[in-house]
Amino acid sequence: MHFHHHGYVSGDPRVQPAAGVGVDRPDELPDQVDVLIVGSGPAGMLAAAQLSQFPAITTRIVERRPGRLAIGQADGIQARSVETFQAFGFADRITAEAYRITEMAFWKPDPADPSSIIRTARPLDDPAGVSEFPHLIVNQARVLDYFAEFMANSPTRMKPDYGLDFTGLEVSEEGEYPVAVTLTHTTGPREGTELTVRAKYVIGADGARSKVRSAIGCTLAGDAANHAWGVMDVLAVTDFPDIRLKCAIQSGTGGSILLIPREGGHLFRMYVDLGDVDAHTKGEIRSTTVEEIISKANAILHPYTLDVRNVAWHSVYEVGHRLTDRFDDVLPEEVGTRTPRVFITGDACHTHSAKAGQGMNVSMQDGFNIAWKLGHVLEGRSPESLLSTYSAERQVVAKNLIDFDKQWSSLMAKKPEEFEDPTELENFYTSTMEFPAGFMTEYTPSLIVGQATHQALATGFPIGKRFKSAPVARVCDTNPLHLGHQATADGRWRIYVFADQPLPGNPSKVTTFADWLASSPESPLAATPDGADQDAWFDVRVIYQQDHQSLDINAVPTVFKPEVGPFKLNYLEKVFGVDTNEDIFDLRGLDRGGVVVVVRPDQYVAQVLPLTATAELAAFFARMQAGRGSEVAGGARVMG
Repeated sequence: MHFHHHGYVSGDPRVQPAAGVGVDRPDELPDQVDVLIVGSGPAGMLAAAQLSQFPAITTRIVERRPGRLAIGQADGIQARSVETFQAFGFADRITAEAYRITEMAFWKPDPADPSSIIRTARPLDDPAGVSEFPHLIVNQARVLDYFAEFMANSPTRMKPDYGLDFTGLEVSEEGEYPVAVTLTHTTGPREGTELTVRAKYVIGADGARSKVRSAIGCTLAGDAANHAWGVMDVLAVTDFPDIRLKCAIQSGTGGSILLIPREGGHLFRMYVDLGDVDAHTKGEIRSTTVEEIISKANAILHPYTLDVRNVAWHSVYEVGHRLTDRFDDVLPEEVGTRTPRVFITGDACHTHSAKAGQGMNVSMQDGFNIAWKLGHVLEGRSPESLLSTYSAERQVVAKNLIDFDKQWSSLMAKKPEEFEDPTELENFYTSTMEFPAGFMTEYTPSLIVGQATHQALATGFPIGKRFKSAPVARVCDTNPLHLGHQATADGRWRIYVFADQPLPGNPSKVTTFADWLASSPESPLAATPDGADQDAWFDVRVIYQQDHQSLDINAVPTVFKPEVGPFKLNYLEKVFGVDTNEDIFDLRGLDRGGVVVVVRPDQYVAQVLPLTATAELAAFFARMQAGRGSEVAGGARVMG
């Protein structure tokens, strides 16, 4: 962690000094805000947490509930989300309390006795090692708690405003705060009374029944639900041997179970197949009792038994796949004529089954995507056209998610005898695991994603995909660590400079590049406001090809050791050598002649350039300077 640069800190360094709107923050919701977030689910809380790092921006998040979420329905945390948690500083703590998935067991009817089930496979959850982070199971409420803690410790001292329900909004074409939002108190002495808040921008993170979505004229369209599942979180005694493993269980008597062990060593979740849904009798399936779900589970598990001692939560739901055609308030006929003011995220714009563990994970990336962009626009770093990239990028991701989930949920609902290949389910799981893990998103060229002209210089950092970390050794303190783990969710762009072969102090391309970066008016660093730390807007790090013992930190160019804080202290922790056991140049296909990798604030690679391409780097960032932005929105693709 980085602290003491403003003076000695004796308390918890995670608590940042209050600044900007965080100084004497009012408890009451102001009449005017920069950003109003509706809904404190995963997308809304991550967006709020990111915006809490912008002290000059007034962000408030409203929630109709009277207080924090106690029991969350979502529980699967994919590795991409844990990478994101690392940027918010709580990956290690949530991993310590979560259940970690390392294998998945597949159970099918015993050929010798189809009324009983036997284990047929138990593949590794991540056999390819796509991430150094694990696949976790933990209560959604705990995820929200950690984001709430991060917000409360931020310079803006942000916290949710509970007990306020969204009623409606109107967007005008004039004024500094053009969005008028009507809210209703749901608790306390003012219950039932309305208030109006004016905002510059609104984020709707209010779930599948989103009122914000309705207010901007969006509708969810897609397949009608036709298959029902009972889901329950329970404490039970059982002789089923894999009760603490994630399992896909198919019975010979009909019906399937997806078993998800929960955190704490005892709790587990079961998705129990209730069969096809008759459109005329939907009410009957929804009234299925928990006792009936337990009975069905016992029938599927035969010859094993399940003695449920406590039910923490249960529900019945039907699988449906729905998507909105846009994620903001700009109508198709208005595209290119105005920028959006209202955005929707998460279940408000995409719904699907719960069994692939995608809803919360994709929703959080929605929130990450829009939040840093709003921060940059409101601070004057970037033009408003940046906001058009949100819908363009995230709508494509959601479409690919739904296509994937249709395949997975259909396979889970199949009867064993309907499979042409008896190993089809486990083969699909292992062959596609990189998709649900969150690593197949690939944003296409746009205002904030460059062309792949120089991709061959860094084949392991594909442009448009998330920055995949790798081991390095920090020079100043000799610590071995992961390069990507040093990037915090502070809204800054990252510029990773992978040096050519000469040692620091010798003439080299990296020295010439560093001089340009520090002194040229065309350098992106030249946009940093006067009086701010040298690394306030751009986090620049250098990685040399030698091990740390061979590097003289005094010979390293000063741009990689920026002055920070009121005492102008040199920040030495941005200089790295290679890990001799796992050389990052070899691991990520980095050209030994040197390469620059530019990474967005939400951890996606935006550009790959040679050290000599200063004009290209200048042009890339010039497009994002306020008043000079392109109107090109771009999108995303997911490659299988």
